[in-house]
Amino acid sequence: MNRGNKTEGGKAPTENRGRTPASPPNRGLSPLSPDRHYLTPLFEPGSVAIVGASEKSGKVGAVLLSNMLSAGYRGTLLAVNPKYASVHGVRCYSSVGKLPARVDLAVIATPAQTVPGVIEECGRAGVRAAVVITAGFSEVGPEGARLERALLENARRHGLRFVGPNCLGILRPDIGLNATFARGTALTGSLGLISQSGAVCAAMLDWAVPNKIGFSSVVSLGGSSDIDFGEIIDYLANDAKTEHILLYIEGIRDARRFLSSLRAAARVKPVIVMKVGRHPAGSRAAVSHTGAIVGADDVFDAAVRRAGVVRVSSIGQLVAAAHALASRIRPQGDRLAVITNGGGPGVMAADRAADLGLPLAELSVATVEALRRVLPSNWSQGNPIDLIGDADSARYRAAVSACLDDPGVDGVLAILTPQAMTEAEETARVVAQVGQGASKPLVACWMGEASVGGARKVLEKASIPVFRTPDPAVEMFAHLAAFYRNQRSLLQTPGPLAHQAPPDRGAAQAVIDAALLEGRKVLSETESKALLSAFHIPIARTVLARSVEEAVLAAQDLGYPVVLKIDSPDITHKSDVGGVRLNLAGADAVRSAYLEMLDEIGHKRREARLNGVTVEPMVARKNGRELMVGVMRDTVFGPAITFGTGGTAVEVHRDRAVALPPLNAFLAAEMIRSTRISRLLGAFRGMAAVDMRSLESVLLRVSEMVCELPGIEELDINPLIVDETGAIAVDARAIVRDPRPMRSRYAHLAIHPYPAELVTEWEFADGTSIRLRPIRPEDAQMEQEFVRGLSEDSRYFRFMNTVRELTPGMLARFTQIDYDREMAFVAVRDEGGRETEMAVARYATNPDGQTCEFAIVVADSWQCKGLGRRMLELLIEVARARGLRAMVGHVLAGNQGMLTLCSRLGFRISEHPEDAALMRATLVLDGTGHESH
Repeated sequence: MNRGNKTEGGKAPTENRGRTPASPPNRGLSPLSPDRHYLTPLFEPGSVAIVGASEKSGKVGAVLLSNMLSAGYRGTLLAVNPKYASVHGVRCYSSVGKLPARVDLAVIATPAQTVPGVIEECGRAGVRAAVVITAGFSEVGPEGARLERALLENARRHGLRFVGPNCLGILRPDIGLNATFARGTALTGSLGLISQSGAVCAAMLDWAVPNKIGFSSVVSLGGSSDIDFGEIIDYLANDAKTEHILLYIEGIRDARRFLSSLRAAARVKPVIVMKVGRHPAGSRAAVSHTGAIVGADDVFDAAVRRAGVVRVSSIGQLVAAAHALASRIRPQGDRLAVITNGGGPGVMAADRAADLGLPLAELSVATVEALRRVLPSNWSQGNPIDLIGDADSARYRAAVSACLDDPGVDGVLAILTPQAMTEAEETARVVAQVGQGASKPLVACWMGEASVGGARKVLEKASIPVFRTPDPAVEMFAHLAAFYRNQRSLLQTPGPLAHQAPPDRGAAQAVIDAALLEGRKVLSETESKALLSAFHIPIARTVLARSVEEAVLAAQDLGYPVVLKIDSPDITHKSDVGGVRLNLAGADAVRSAYLEMLDEIGHKRREARLNGVTVEPMVARKNGRELMVGVMRDTVFGPAITFGTGGTAVEVHRDRAVALPPLNAFLAAEMIRSTRISRLLGAFRGMAAVDMRSLESVLLRVSEMVCELPGIEELDINPLIVDETGAIAVDARAIVRDPRPMRSRYAHLAIHPYPAELVTEWEFADGTSIRLRPIRPEDAQMEQEFVRGLSEDSRYFRFMNTVRELTPGMLARFTQIDYDREMAFVAVRDEGGRETEMAVARYATNPDGQTCEFAIVVADSWQCKGLGRRMLELLIEVARARGLRAMVGHVLAGNQGMLTLCSRLGFRISEHPEDAALMRATLVLDGTGHESH
């Protein structure tokens, strides 16, 4: 099976799995190989030791052991406590070091002061993972924080990974692992739950059993000293037993890792998030409008939307959303049709839909005619569709069928209220029959209790979500629509730069540097507009005047009418203190306004430092709309872009959209559409529609600024006046900072932009030119065709099995990558306006964050031409620039072409420590000369 085409020095360099070095802390499942995940000892332990096991009722150690026994753990269960020879029939040992064999998982429930020592002993004994149940660490003060540092240091020294401290524990019901002190157990199912609150885990488990909700895994993170959301999400994303991931979040530590993992998981399975703390008690002092109107929760919302997940606000919604997404029915939009036998419930549903921003579907003429033929004349003639109180199952059949067939309807809610002539169960059976095989979501609401209980069971058996009241039913459809809408955002991979002319980044940076050199963080209006101008955002020309005479000369040069504004680093909202004078038509008006303004500010803001007055043309556009575009910096997710209504009452209107950079045209248009002001941007009341392209361009340029200038802390463009002729920034104010040294160009962003700077052209020896570029999500079909076209030998060298077709999950992992954690280059050429793939090379960073594994494959017809070497050189260049210490790959021993290529590029070839059929190729990248393990 190791035959290969000849190339430089031997066989073709077909793609090979790169795997991490053999030491336990670094081993992990990557997009390149099907190896066991490095957290497998935590989730699939073959042996578990309960450290602190006890027979005393009420002790955590007693509950842990009892839960493991009750759950029927299918592995070796051991106990550790010097006070016992056995606990509940389980052999007990005096210490971890006295255990008869190495265990995979230690569950620790000993006093806090003993835990660092227990972890040290576990590390020496070769324990691979631990769950630290014990509380009393950093949450209790300085002494607890010291213990936690010691705990973490001991774990890291031995490469031991742990969950906790101060957590409820972990469950894996399918193997009988219940390493928690929760009451009862969990049913086996497909939901993976990760929670920062042990109490929420316990409550959800207690609720789930009687409701027949099962879990693949339940993880209580507790203090998250070591393992946090990101790593657990990564594991569940690759776990075949987990179909949906549920998250309960109180706070995020590592935004980049969290979002990266969230985006990777959402590409292959639904992720539903519940985050508390939507309304923080305190508010931060903000210098700009943007900071005043945007809170941390707005930014979190923007982050989860961009990650392709759906956010809910209650535990019930958390599971309801999971059930809805389990149907795998994907709505194409958010237009809902409501069918009811009572007017009141229909209005309730319509009101809730309006609250959630869901439009009621406009029924087609054909649908209305079909309904008129079968419904009584007094039906509602529209949506909600009121079938009238005596509606039988036939009316429901006709209405549900018509709505499911209507192309203008994206989902259907059928509501039934029990009336004297209502056929609750028969109607449920009919609705279930009509909904079977439907391509649109169908949600039911059978109101009442005693007379509709059996009907609800009929619907549940048919896997149709059914509710007791309209509100949660509408909310479920909203979650479905939001999930698949957010999935479209997930697929966007905008580059760091907007289209058209490149910015003058150097000039913009010079403005920031000059201010910081003077000890200033607040830029003047002139400086702020200089930043905008450097990024080709149209501005109203501004001149600083330090005297009446200078103001008059500036006004004459700019042309009347003009505007005067006070220029002070201490005054943000100029109009609030009389610091703006509009529509000044001559020199006398300018003189009077200048003197009056300084006099008024002298009384109102005596302490304010004054630079002078700015003079600019009066921008008076008949059809102009005043908008606001801004930037604020979130403490967790970094820069965020805002858009909405502008003017002096911006805080009052609070009409804004928030998005994380980088943006592209699709995301910019989505931002605009999500605001109330968007409805006023089209033609209305004799006003021409605004130039949307110019407005989108401003958003793209601001995104470009955020990506390229990490020193921007906050920015207000307010007002940004837009009409049919374009957009112009009338006023602007920026706050800057001196950014810390960054490990990479875009480390200040929560989402790494598409690395357009890595796109290159390359020529073969015969002059044939091709393009080498980072892979994109839209390359999925091209990647599939590329793998199909490989020879059997090439596919075997790549996957080390007989795979012929990439699964949807594999395609998503290969093409929808996080450019911060991994890199994939494709070699493409244009064939009649369509790109075809010739080769692909990729690396994925290992869990240690210091090493990476690589893979490379060249299409059979393009081998032996030097392309494989150039692709691998590209990978090495990028990995080295990202600060990785070593690149490692495992190569079939018979693949001499790959081994020769690696040798020529400086890789050290050695025998694989675990598999005689493989060789290990290692390249040191950091210049130390030492391999990273």
